[in-house]
Amino acid sequence: MRPFITLVVLAAGSAALACSDPNALPNPSSKNFEDTLTIFALHGTPINTPSAYSVPDGPVRTDQTSGFEFVYDLGPLGAHLFLPLAVLDINVSNQVNPGLLPSSKLFEDIGRAASNGYITADTVPVDSGDVFVVRSRLVCNIGVSEYAKLQVLSFDDAQRSVTFRVLANN
Repeated sequence: MRPFITLVVLAAGSAALACSDPNALPNPSSKNFEDTLTIFALHGTPINTPSAYSVPDGPVRTDQTSGFEFVYDLGPLGAHLFLPLAVLDINVSNQVNPGLLPSSKLFEDIGRAASNGYITADTVPVDSGDVFVVRSRLVCNIGVSEYAKLQVLSFDDAQRSVTFRVLANN
């Protein structure tokens, strides 16, 4: 497996530990790993199913937290959509808005996250095979985003779900 390196690799490593211990040094034994996850549409699914994705936490329920980067939903004509936090009109003032950056690269070829160009305030249509870099909201009080790369694998329209593989830079 290739490591996922971002522009803020040292800061992100320090930030993850600094959230719990401001004097802690980065732990070099933390490993990034690829995972396959499924989330369900925001509308038309039970409330107890996760509809959102959080870079540091994985799938989350929108009735329990607003700490996520995007939700999955279906459009009126069945279009598959990712909606960044700002599209839902959730206030992230004084923070970097989480967003998605479509990539023409293969999932395996992404090794560094861009610093800008993320879609933060528009609905993002998605299709099977699409690849994105995801920038998180600020994950703790020192003001650092985390990043992930994501590839859409499949949709289950009967269950109103999307399955994707993801590698987050922890």
